[in-house]
Amino acid sequence: MEVGRAVGITQHAVGSKLKVVASRPIRLVARLDIKGTNLIKGVHLEGLRVIGSPNERARKYYAQGVDELLYIDNVASLYDRNNLGELVTDVIQDVFIPITVAGGIRTVGDVRSLLRAGADKVAVNTAAIRAPSLIREIAESFGSQCVVVSIEAKNTAPGFWEALVEGGREKTGRDVLEWAEEAISLGAGEILLTSVDKDGTEKGFDQELVRAVGALSTVPVIASGGMGSVGHASDLLLHSTADAIAMGSVAHYDRLSFRAVRNGLAEQGFEVRTRA
Repeated sequence: MEVGRAVGITQHAVGSKLKVVASRPIRLVARLDIKGTNLIKGVHLEGLRVIGSPNERARKYYAQGVDELLYIDNVASLYDRNNLGELVTDVIQDVFIPITVAGGIRTVGDVRSLLRAGADKVAVNTAAIRAPSLIREIAESFGSQCVVVSIEAKNTAPGFWEALVEGGREKTGRDVLEWAEEAISLGAGEILLTSVDKDGTEKGFDQELVRAVGALSTVPVIASGGMGSVGHASDLLLHSTADAIAMGSVAHYDRLSFRAVRNGLAEQGFEVRTRA
């Protein structure tokens, strides 16, 4: 079933499930991949290049009207830690939108520390696949709205995507669609869906992937990987039930601003958020 996201389409039925797909405006999310104190970006989650200060970019994107910030410690899983607390504590002095933090989160205690630092949500990937009960533990401790499950999807056969971990460095053998359903059943309040094949290419989203996950999801889905133009965003929204779009390299290299995307989508009839 093809689904339009223009004004007036409000629900998408999937079997006995019902997902609201246009009852709220589309969200634009700034994806900030971080190593140490540096903002980095690569292609296919590889060949990472230092760009600059993540918090300088966060403030810039906030001024452009971005809806949310996503901070990802790209090497945290390798070193069993997440060092983003100080960055978050600093940026919340000037930025007043939701912040999600990801990378190296293994326990409820890790989540508590990041929330105290100023994060609104956390995203889990590696630790959640290895111990799925972590999702339920976080949801029971802080609410489902706090826990985002990050899925790094690699297309390995027609209609099949494998979930990767460790920042896309390790295979798991797990089917992305099955894992997404399990994560939602355990209490995930949102899915961050990254196409490893499209990441950093700026050539458009993996629409088939986003449609497939959206069709089974009863929680919001953030599409990440491939954003390069307003047309890419509108095409995705017209042919999937994505609730939010993440932008990385296209924003970091100043090829497209969040303001331009917001205005472009609004001109095409999509409902986008406005901030006073």
